[in-house]
Order: sequence, then structure tokens, then C-alpha cells
Amino acid sequence: MMGARRRCILATLAFLMLMGIAVYFRLWAIHYNLSSDDTQLLRQQFDIANREAMDESAEWRLRYDQEVDRTKKCLQELQVFQESSQKGQDASDINHKLAILQKENAVLLERLETLKRELEEERLKCSS
Repeated sequence: MMGARRRCILATLAFLMLMGIAVYFRLWAIHYNLSSDDTQLLRQQFDIANREAMDESAEWRLRYDQEVDRTKKCLQELQVFQESSQKGQDASDINHKLAILQKENAVLLERLETLKRELEEERLKCSS
């Protein structure tokens, strides 16, 4: 009786071990399928994140290019303003020089008139 009982226990133990191994392999297979699905999911998420990063990079590049264009336009306007300001200063300098030259011209015209009068006086002296 003791031998039969021992065999029954060993058979039950062997059966339970086989069932445990079967359950273990089943769980391992499920985990493997989930892992491969996770790998595919991770790959898809990486691709999505990569596309989003590329889009964001393109957006920032566009903003940079727009800012560079705006800066160039501002610099050109500043340069035009500086040139016109310089022309304004040149114009005021020219007006000042013109006023000086007009005064000098008036002085020279007066001097010319006096010289003409002196010349006429000398002619009159010579002819008399």
C-alpha cells in the first residue's frame, strides 16, 4: 500500500511538473509575442517622433529664414536712411557753402565794379 501511494504521489508530482512546464512555456510564448508587438510599437512610436522632430526642425528653419530676411530688410532700410541723412547733411553743407560763395561773389562783384570804375577813371585820365 505504501508503494502504491508513493507511486500515486510521484505520478501526481510528475503531472504537476509537466503542467507547470507547459504553463511556463505558454507564459513565455505570450511574453515573446507581447515583446515583439512592443518592438513594433516602439519602432512606430520612434518613426512618429522622428517625423515630428523633422517637422519641428523645418518649422524652426523657416522661422530662422524669415527672421534673416526681416533683418536684411531692416538693415537695407537703415542703410537707405543713413544715406539720405548723409545727403541731408551734405545738402546743409552745400547750402552753407553756397551762402559763403554767394557772399564772396557779392564781394567780388563789388570789387569788379570798383575796378571798372578805376579803369574808366584811368582811361579818362589817359584820354585827357
